[in-house]
Amino acid sequence: MRIVRDYQFVEPQDRGASVAIGNFDGVHLGHQSVMDLARHAVRGAPFGVLTFEPHPREFFAPDAPPFRLMGRQARCHRLEKLGVQRLYELAFNTGLAGLSPREFARNVITDGLGLSHVVVGADFCFGKGRAGRARDLVQFGKDMGFGVTIAPLLENGEHTVSSTAIRQALSDGRPRDAAAMLGHWHRIETKVISGEQRGRDLGFPTANMSIDGLHPPAFGVYAVLVDVLDGPHKGSYQGAASIGVRPMFGENRANLETFLFDFSGDLYGTTLSVALVAYLRPEEKFDSLDALITQMDADCARARALLSAE
Repeated sequence: MRIVRDYQFVEPQDRGASVAIGNFDGVHLGHQSVMDLARHAVRGAPFGVLTFEPHPREFFAPDAPPFRLMGRQARCHRLEKLGVQRLYELAFNTGLAGLSPREFARNVITDGLGLSHVVVGADFCFGKGRAGRARDLVQFGKDMGFGVTIAPLLENGEHTVSSTAIRQALSDGRPRDAAAMLGHWHRIETKVISGEQRGRDLGFPTANMSIDGLHPPAFGVYAVLVDVLDGPHKGSYQGAASIGVRPMFGENRANLETFLFDFSGDLYGTTLSVALVAYLRPEEKFDSLDALITQMDADCARARALLSAE
């Protein structure tokens, strides 16, 4: 997958693509349906995705609570797995945000990237003040020489598949419902960082990962599937993970701690992708370390049983 980050400097082989446009936070089934239309819109054209970094919502409200389902690298990995050949990941800045809808169509889609076809969702908005709508893009395409397809919103039962609905499912401790809309397990992907090594002292050494910048799922304990993406221990594992602020130890910054079953080794600095499969219980504070260890034993046994049935 080739990645283009500046629409003003594009190699000839990266022009002429058929792309899906959007933020693609989570790369859920609705996003994938838009992508599938772009994949087949123009025979022989490179298949691509046009997205933005940072997410425009982060750009306009940098102090708002974290909402993203996945970070930049995780989104890149997911798109590559889905067969995207060109990722146009444009820097969302003051200049891009200030383009009118027509300027966006002319400067970015036509003159900049030279796209042959674009696919957008029915609720797509673009340009300064989100003034442009999907129907406007259709007219710009006729005027400027690129094709446009408007994809219908995807329904899941009675509800539209959306990043908002997925966030709510995760907040409610319903990772399986989130996965039904995503088309894959919700994953937290980032590097392992140094922790207090309390888990090692308790007999449950954990890989500690920051969830800063991401929408926090319900605090508590989960059965998880873990992919170690690099390093000497690269591979797939099962485990149990805790998301929260560790009330037993007076912490106040949320993180993810994952215990890999039947694993021995150093994971510091490696990148893990942790899939939330089942929510086991809420986060809680115990009266003693012995009570905590007893509960952790029970959590791991339950997680093993659930994962073995997957």
